[in-house]
Amino acid sequence: MNTYARIRDLREDADMTQKQVAEKLFLQLTQYRRYECGESELPMNIAINIAKLYNVSLDYIAGLTNEKRGLTLSALTDDETLLIKSFKQLSPKEQGRLLERAKVLLERHE
Repeated sequence: MNTYARIRDLREDADMTQKQVAEKLFLQLTQYRRYECGESELPMNIAINIAKLYNVSLDYIAGLTNEKRGLTLSALTDDETLLIKSFKQLSPKEQGRLLERAKVLLERHE
């Protein structure tokens, strides 16, 4: 999904009109429409303001992730974040071992 479709979907999910969003972003309606239709490239400062408006990450707006909050605004706990960071520091072989151990623990839990 491209950036333009993302910002349109975010607007629609928020039940807002293009005019309402343009006003919140201090833009002319025609300029906002151009961003949403892909007729004009979305400048970084406007993308940041859109991300703040909808409380989503720039990664989401750019289409780099489908997680609206992204990794920087994640709903993960501190322990979950530590687990991910630790996992990334392991070798591929060690990651595989850890994943196998996690599967065993999950099977026991069920």
